[in-house]
Formats: sequence, structure tokens, C-alpha cells
Amino acid sequence: MNFTLNKQTVIPRNKGIKFLLSLLIFFFAFADANAQMIEPVKWTSKIEKKSENKAVLIFDAVIEKDWHMYSQFTPDGGPLALEISFKNQKGNYELVGKAKESKTKTAFNDVFGVNETFFEGKAHIEQEITIINPNLKTVEAEFDYQVCKEVCINSNKKFSIAVPAVFKKEDIPVVSEAKLDETKVVGLAVDTVSKTAVSEKTEVQKADNDVAKVKGDLEQSSSSRSLWSIFFFAFLGGFAALFTPCVFPMIPMTVSFFTKQSKSRAKGIRNAVIYGLSIIGIYVSLGFLVSFIFGADALNSLATNVYFNLGFFVLLIVFATSFLGGFEIMLPNSWANKVDQQADKGGIIGILFMALALAIVSFSCTGPIVGPLLVEAATNGISGPIVGMLGFSSALALPFMLFAMFPGWLNSLPKSGGWLNTVKVFLGFLELAFAFKFLSNADLVLQLHFLEREVFLVIWIAIFAALALYLFGKITLPHDSPTNHISVGRLYLGLITLAFTIYLIPGLWGAPLKLISAFPPPQQYSESPFGIGGSGHGAVTAESAKNLPEGAELGPHGIVVFHDYEDGVAYAKKVKKPIMLDFTGYACVNCRKMESNVWSEAAVLPILKNDVVLISLYVDDKRELPKEKQFVTEAGEKIETTGDKWTDFMISKYKTNTQPLYVITDAEGNNLNSSKPTISYVGTDEYLKWLKEGISNFK
Repeated sequence: MNFTLNKQTVIPRNKGIKFLLSLLIFFFAFADANAQMIEPVKWTSKIEKKSENKAVLIFDAVIEKDWHMYSQFTPDGGPLALEISFKNQKGNYELVGKAKESKTKTAFNDVFGVNETFFEGKAHIEQEITIINPNLKTVEAEFDYQVCKEVCINSNKKFSIAVPAVFKKEDIPVVSEAKLDETKVVGLAVDTVSKTAVSEKTEVQKADNDVAKVKGDLEQSSSSRSLWSIFFFAFLGGFAALFTPCVFPMIPMTVSFFTKQSKSRAKGIRNAVIYGLSIIGIYVSLGFLVSFIFGADALNSLATNVYFNLGFFVLLIVFATSFLGGFEIMLPNSWANKVDQQADKGGIIGILFMALALAIVSFSCTGPIVGPLLVEAATNGISGPIVGMLGFSSALALPFMLFAMFPGWLNSLPKSGGWLNTVKVFLGFLELAFAFKFLSNADLVLQLHFLEREVFLVIWIAIFAALALYLFGKITLPHDSPTNHISVGRLYLGLITLAFTIYLIPGLWGAPLKLISAFPPPQQYSESPFGIGGSGHGAVTAESAKNLPEGAELGPHGIVVFHDYEDGVAYAKKVKKPIMLDFTGYACVNCRKMESNVWSEAAVLPILKNDVVLISLYVDDKRELPKEKQFVTEAGEKIETTGDKWTDFMISKYKTNTQPLYVITDAEGNNLNSSKPTISYVGTDEYLKWLKEGISNFK
């Protein structure tokens, strides 16, 4: 909104003060209305010379704390990936490969069932170009991206980067945000965003300082949390490996060897400590080797690659079969023999080879644990495998060192026996279950619908039911020793497994199964999204599906929903009900979480079904509007898609750009919640209170 006074406008003296007061009141009201506009990403850009006709375009983003922006490598079917386009490329320059990114994080998104890749704190993107037009003045680039916290924002950034006539690095300035054209939220009229009169130089310095600060602090804090979790779970994996038939019997044998061969107790302790540190060194070297050979980018790409997921599914099936007693996975005997010969030489070199011998001999038990750990750790960057192997080997080496220091503890160790094989079989069943998660990942990416939610759950129910029967002694496997009874510990473990199996069964009828939400495919990726036989949570009948109002369809939990504002308003007038506007997005994670965790609640669902007319407007709907319905905002932004239209509506009407966003209105568009006009990502109690207040104000 551009308010200008005509030069000939005359304001009488006695009305001047009133006019100024009115202008001030309007200014503060306008500023307050726009206080909800959120821009969590600040961009800067520059160009640097690489060779005679090659240059590198550099884009840096500072992302506010607790927000994250999705990478261009986030797979399809998940949140909105970063899209980079160059508007004046033809005849001017050529792109050299794909844009390169700085360090990202990868985490499984249980809502969409994919591994999403994202930036936290900062993002650094480089695109190499070959200049073919010597008279090129500018490079025009455009970024479309999504940034999320409790809410999500779909944003767009345009860059106009000046290309100097002389390619000297020191002559190429950073193009500031003020010099570039405005950052816009898709469909945003720029005049709804207040501007601060800050000089270009100050903006650039501030952005540079922010980047430097993030590089030192935020990267360290955000990545350290994930690395600590990798270390913890890897440590648990090493602890589990201790209680396998390949490793556990070697503890007393190895410790006894050191104490007997050493001339003094102190020397025996020293040798055992060196032995433990050698084990750690071997496994950490393995982690370093994996990171060095593949690199972080390749490992991240592999984690979301269809063929990798299929290959790892096969690998885990092989490992599980080995643990269950089908066959033994062993490295060549010649390796172990050569290592043993070196170990006999004694001294520190001999101890090192003894540690290597342990790694080789125990491979049939540790390999199936180390493999998945390396893959999972690799998704957290180049340091992930190293930290993972540090955690695994620390748990593996610690007992050898402790029992060497306190040999009397050896008497407290349980004797080797059939229970070791039980541990191994238990791990085999777990690997078998996890294998199908990798197969599910591949199926979801390809959208083949071979392994839908019901099929996945049936497989898991069968696996854990078989494990429960095994623990109760009803099933025996090749390496099991004959027994007349089971231990109390095995009984308790069997009961826990049986309870978990029973917990899975209602999932076939539509139960959300929140305890394992990260593993099975999402509810919508199923044969019966509303439950088997139509009796699941939020189920609908075929009859109700036939009698839908014109322009409506069945949404989450069987709620009747409109996706066009005019259709929804017309129906609300007809049935005389209030409207609930739901500004959402196909790639909005927290929108799906609200639908799954809040809308599904028994106190909320009947209200959404019976007391309001739900209109869900998708701000990332890329369908192009008919030419006659496209328009240009006052700020000159062209509205071309359905998503642009709803975003412009949301921002111009409700002065915010976040999703999810919920509003309760009457058919004339009047807001029914005076105390809290809009609400976003909240808990059930707050959402229900807000919902009831709006409905009660409807006349």
C-alpha cells in the first residue's frame, strides 16, 4: 500500500494535528498488523572469478535459531526441496554441474516417510558457470525454498548479481539484500512488509558477522547433539555385541593371557589397556576409511537412494539369516592365521595384532551390527562414521581393560552357554524387522505401493510374534542348546515382545501406532486409509462418500473438506455453519502432525466433522491458474498458481505467512475469535478451547 499526498493537497491548520495523530495511529496499527510477518532467512550473494571465462556464484544464507531450510537434495514425496533457477542463462552462460551445498543434516521424517535433508543455522551454496557472452552484465537467479519450525514458510528469493567487466576478485563486491530486489513470500504484496532504513554497508556487515558467528557457534551446537546421539546408540550396539558367542568368551581368555604372561600386575594392566585402545583404534580407522573413501555428500545421497535401500535390505536379510543360524559369515581363515602369527611375537606390535585378530574372528557377530551403524552414522556427515565407531569400539574394549585392572571381577561373569546364542538370535530378529524399513523406503520413493502400511505391519507382527514364541521356548533354531526351562529374564523379555506384538495389531484397523511412527509407511500410504473395513479411526462409509457436497472431498479422518474458497463459502451459507480456514501445504510437516495428533482426538474430531465447514487452502499448490484468473499485486508480483493465490489471500487478509494457520470466520469473512484471531501449531487443549470459542461466537 503506497500512500502519497498530492503536492496540491492543502491541510487546514486546525486539522493538521488531528491528521498527524490519525497518521501515527494508522502507522502503529499497520506495524502491529505486520508484526507476524516472518522472514527467518537472510541472503547475501557474490561472484568470484575462477579462470579466464569461468566464475563461481556464491549464495550465503543465515537461518534464525530453531528454524531449518530444506536442501535441494531432499527427496520427492517429502517437504519442499530448494529449487534453483537461472532466468537469463540462454546465450549468456552455462552451468557447470549442479549447485554445491555446505554441510547439511539428514533426519527421517515420520510424517512423509522419507529422509529429509536440511540446513540449520547457515547455508552456503556455490554454482560454477562458464560465461559465453563477454557483454554479460548480470546473472539473474531465483531460489524457491521452504523453511520450518513449528510453522512452515514457502519463500522465494530473487538475485541480480552484477558481473564486473574486469574479473578481479577484489573488484567484485558482495551484492547486498538492499541492492538485490526484495525477498518475497510466494504471492506476497511487498507493501505489507515494513522496511527499516538501514544502509547497504550495514546490512552486508551484519550478514557477514552472522555467517561467521553461525559458523563458529551454531554449527557446533546443532551438530554436536546429533553426534552425541550417534555415539550413544553406537555404544549400545557395542554393548550388545559383547553378549554374543563370538566376543563374550574371549573376555576371560584374553584377560587371563595378559595377567599370566606379564611379569607384574602393573604390566598386565598396561598391556590390557593397550589392547583396549588398539581395538578402539582399529574400529575408528574403519569409520575414518568409510568417510574418506565416500565423503559426506555421497553418503547422504546413498541414504536416500532407491538402489542403496534395496541393497541394504538384502544385506540385512543375509546378516539376519546368519544370526538366526542359517550359516556363518566369516572372513578368510588365512587372514586370522597370519594375524595370529604376528600376535605371537609379543610386545606392543603383538598386542596390536591380537586386537586385529579379535576384530577378524568376531566379524560374524560384530559385522551385522557395525554395518547398519556405519550407514546410519554416515547420514550425519563425514564425522558420523568416526564418532559411531568410537562409541561402538569403546563399549567393546572397556570390559577387557576393566577386568584386567580388577581380575577378581572375572568370577562374577556368567558362564558361557546357550544364553549367548539367545542374544544372537534376538539381534537376528531385530535386523530382520529393520530390513523391511529399507525396503519400505525404496517403495515409498518409487510409489509402487507394494509395501503399503498394512503389509508392513503384518510382516512386523509375524516377525515379533515369532520372536516371542522363540523366547518362550516354543521355537528352536539350529544353534540352540536343549533346555527344560527358560530363565526369568528370558520370560520377561518374551512378555515385552508379546505385548509389543499385540500393540501392533490395531494398526491394521487404522490405529496411529505413535510409538513406532518413524518406521511404517504413513497412514495415507495404505490399502485402506480409513482402516480395514471402514472401521478405523475417523472412518467413513461408502454411502457418506457418495453424498458429498459439490466441490468437496473426504479429507483427513473422513472430514468433509473444500479446497476452493468460493465453494466452501457457498456451502457454509447453505448449511448456516461457521467456516474454519486451514492454510496448509502438501509439504508442510507440522500441518500433517496437527492433522494426525490434534484433529484425530476424540474431543476435536466430531467438532470438525459436524460443527464447521472446513476449507483447506494449499499454499504450495503448483497448478497454474487460468489466464483470466491470474493477476498482479500492487507490488507488481504476478499471481500465476493456485498456491500463489491462497498465499496472497493469507498474507493480505491475516498478515502472516506461516503454515499451518487456522481461522474461524462467518460466511462474510468476519473473524469469530476476538481474543486470538488465528492459531497455528499448538497442543490439543489450546486448539480445542480456541475452536469452541470461535464456534460459540457464530450467530
